[in-house]
Amino acid sequence: MKSNAIHEESTLSWSEFLREIHLPSLALVSLAVWLHAADTLVVATMLPSIVADIGGQSLVGWSVALYEIGSIMSGAASALLVLRYGLRLPMSIAAVIFGIGCFVSAIGNTMPIVLAGRLLQGSGGGGLVAMGFVIVSVVFERRYIARALAIVSAFWGMSAFLGPLIGGIFVEFATWRLGFAFFGLQALGLAIWIAWQSPKQHLEVEHHKTHFPTARLGLLCASVILVAVAGIDINPIKTTVLVFFGLIAFILFIFRDANAKTNSRLLPPSPLDPRTPAGATLSMILALAIATIPITAFGPLLITAIYGVSALTVGFIVASSSIGWTATAIAVSSAPERLDGLFILVGISLVIFSIPCFIFSVTHGSLWLIALSAAIEGGGFGIAWTFILRRTTSLSPPEESQRIAGALPTIQRFGYAIGATYIGLIANAAGFLDMTTPAEAKIVAQIIFVSCVPPGLLALPGLWGIVRPQRGFSLLQ
Repeated sequence: MKSNAIHEESTLSWSEFLREIHLPSLALVSLAVWLHAADTLVVATMLPSIVADIGGQSLVGWSVALYEIGSIMSGAASALLVLRYGLRLPMSIAAVIFGIGCFVSAIGNTMPIVLAGRLLQGSGGGGLVAMGFVIVSVVFERRYIARALAIVSAFWGMSAFLGPLIGGIFVEFATWRLGFAFFGLQALGLAIWIAWQSPKQHLEVEHHKTHFPTARLGLLCASVILVAVAGIDINPIKTTVLVFFGLIAFILFIFRDANAKTNSRLLPPSPLDPRTPAGATLSMILALAIATIPITAFGPLLITAIYGVSALTVGFIVASSSIGWTATAIAVSSAPERLDGLFILVGISLVIFSIPCFIFSVTHGSLWLIALSAAIEGGGFGIAWTFILRRTTSLSPPEESQRIAGALPTIQRFGYAIGATYIGLIANAAGFLDMTTPAEAKIVAQIIFVSCVPPGLLALPGLWGIVRPQRGFSLLQ
C-alpha cells in the first residue's frame, strides 16, 4: 500500500492535482497569503506619503512593530481557536479584523490612528496565514500538500514583488488612503466568501473543548512587545535589557505552554527541542529567520550606499529572493514523499550557504552577484519549505498537525523580530549610522553579514533532527 501511494504521488501531474483537490480551499489559502504578505510590504512605499500628509515621523518604526506584534499573537492562538471553533468562524473573523484595520488606517488623520489600524491588520493577517497553513495540513491529503504549498509560495512571491509596486501606484496616481481601502475591501470579500460561500465540509474540523490560555498569551505578548520596542530605537544598553527580558518572557511562555493540558496548548510539545520532529523544525525555522533578515532589513540601504543605484534596482535585487523561492517551490513540488528529507537537507543547506555568499557579494562583488545570492537563499527556502510541513506532520502525532501548521509562520515571524533587533545592535556597533562613504558601508555590510553566521549554524541541529532516520523513516523516505 505504501509503495502504491508513493507511485501515485510521483506521477501526480498539475492537471490531476487541480482536478482532484477542492480548488476553493486552495484559492482561499492563496488569497489569505496574498493579503498578509502584500500588506506587509505595501506600506513600505506608502509611509513617506503618510508622514508627509499627517506627520508622525518619530512613530514610523511602530508601523512594522505593531503589525508583527498582532501577527505573532494571532498566529500563536490560531491553532487553538481552530480546535475550539473549527476553521470557518475564526478565519472569517480574522478576515474581518484585517479589513477593519485597513479602513481604520485609511481614515486615520493622525499617526496613532494609522498605527492602531496596523495592529488590527497584523492580528487579522497573522491569523489568516496561520489558519491557511492549518487548512493545507488538515483539508488536503498528504500527497497534495507539496503542490498546494508550491502554489502558496507562488502567491507569496507575487505578493513580495507586487506589494511595493501597488503601494507606489496608489501614492503616485491616487492616495495612500485608497491603498489601505483596496486591501480592506479584499479582506471583507474574503470574510463573506468564508462565511457563506465555501462548502462547509471543506472548512470543518473536529471541535474540542479547550481552556483559553490568557496568561500564556499575556507572556507571549509581553515578549513580542519587549523585542519589538528594543528594535525600534537601537541603544546598546536599553536594547540589550529589553531583549533579555523579552527572551525571559518567551522562555516562560514555552515552559508554561509545555506544562499545560493537551487541549489548551498553543504549540506542539517541546517546540524548540531538536530531538523531536516538531521541535527540530521550529528551532531550525527560528534560527534561519534570525540569520536571513539582514538582506531585507539593511540590504536596500547598504546596496544603495555602496553602489549608488536607484530604489527600483534595489527592489528588484531584493525581490530575487522571492522569485527564487517561487521558482524552486513549483519546480520540486512533484517530488514523492520519500524524498522529503533529501529536499529539506538540500534546501536548508542552500539557505545557510547564501550567508557567506552575501558576505562576499555585497562587499566585494557586484549587483548581479547580490541578486544571485538572494536567489540562492530564496531558492533554498522554496525547495525545503515545500516539504517541511508534510515531513514534520508525518513524523508527529496526528493530533498535533494543526498546532504544527499554525506554529510555522508564527515562529518564523518571531525569529524575524529577534533578528531585526540583533542585527540592529550589530549594525549600530559597526557604525551604520555614521557611514558616509562606500568604503565605510562595505565594512559595515561585512560585519552585519558575518554576524549572521552563528544563528545560521544554530539551525544545523534542527536540520539534522528533521532529516535523520527515525520511526522507520530514512533520509530518502
